[in-house]
Amino acid sequence: MKLRVLGCSGGIGGNLHTTSFLVDSDTLIDAGTGVGELALTELAAIDHIFITHSHMDHICNLPLLLDSTAGMRDHPVTVYATHATLEILKRHVFNWEIWPDFSEIYRGLDTVMRYREINTGEAIALGGRRITALPAVHTVPAVGYHLDSGQGSLVFSGDTYVNDALWEAVNSIDGLRYLIVETAFSNRERELAALSQHLCPSLLAEELRKFRGDAEIYITHLKPDEAHLIMAEIEESAGACRPRMLVNDQVFEF
Repeated sequence: MKLRVLGCSGGIGGNLHTTSFLVDSDTLIDAGTGVGELALTELAAIDHIFITHSHMDHICNLPLLLDSTAGMRDHPVTVYATHATLEILKRHVFNWEIWPDFSEIYRGLDTVMRYREINTGEAIALGGRRITALPAVHTVPAVGYHLDSGQGSLVFSGDTYVNDALWEAVNSIDGLRYLIVETAFSNRERELAALSQHLCPSLLAEELRKFRGDAEIYITHLKPDEAHLIMAEIEESAGACRPRMLVNDQVFEF
């Protein structure tokens, strides 16, 4: 499998884009502003979209992707998320007031989009690949994802706070090569991190003490105005784990 980072920032500005990862050429993990980096033909090749949660920075380009490619498709895009997240999307986005419901719009014999519920711990098989929902702790129902090629694995935490269940799942994975973990705020914003259910460097350090593997660790979702401060604080508190900042266009193969 190949994962390309389209967006990994906690905000926008300049060349910063919010969360979206392209897996091979046909799958997205989240659909933030980074999706806009893809050409129209690349957008039309996407058949599967796995959503971690319903916050705008992770879904904002999902409606536009569907609209832009509807006439180029002969089968639906499948949107995977938990039951709670799908209900939020149906009620607040694809409701004919904010955006058309593409699960009701037909192109030929099938709809443009279809929903597929996924539960924590459930694996979706896509050819020889498996994508499994992992537990996350956030202000709305949320998951992370474990991507398994059969030869190696990558884990994306999604947006999460202190989360023992995640580390229990991660520590059970054989062949884990890459671990992408969010840290949205600096330590001076620890109270805000707790309120918004995100990590800051001191909390990340506490969480990484639960990790028993030796995967390469990358940090995502940093707030743009604090990115350098956050990484400096991570180096100070969790430097032994050698975390690095995730960047746009980074590619992981596993």
